[in-house]
Amino acid sequence: MNDHKIFSTDIDIRFRDLDAMGHVNNAVFFTYFEYGRLKFFYSEPQKDKFPGFTFILAHISCDYIKPITLNDKLTLQIWINEIGGKSFEFRYQLIDSTDSSIIFATGESVQVCFDYQKNASMPVSDELRAHLSGYLKE
Repeated sequence: MNDHKIFSTDIDIRFRDLDAMGHVNNAVFFTYFEYGRLKFFYSEPQKDKFPGFTFILAHISCDYIKPITLNDKLTLQIWINEIGGKSFEFRYQLIDSTDSSIIFATGESVQVCFDYQKNASMPVSDELRAHLSGYLKE
């Protein structure tokens, strides 16, 4: 990766996240990505940079690389892959907190800026673009 910032947050694995095989269920990975987006926008020092959710989720995907068990220690890394006219794309990487060379999963999501009162997409604001740009992989 280049010199862009990467947002990181630790993920706590809950017993209820596990399936009958003792692995984190595939659907839970999307919950981890959702948690990461929430932390990206609302954790310190981020919360003053992003005034509310002005977007909707248009697409999300996950590539499962290695099973996650209850004993694993997880960190979610997030960065911006692209900023378009009305949308932006997050990239995700779930890694081992103690060894970043161990990658459990990668993913991506596309968010479309949205005016909820007009029920229509809208351009990425200059303010949002400026804040997201620091995390943009060039």
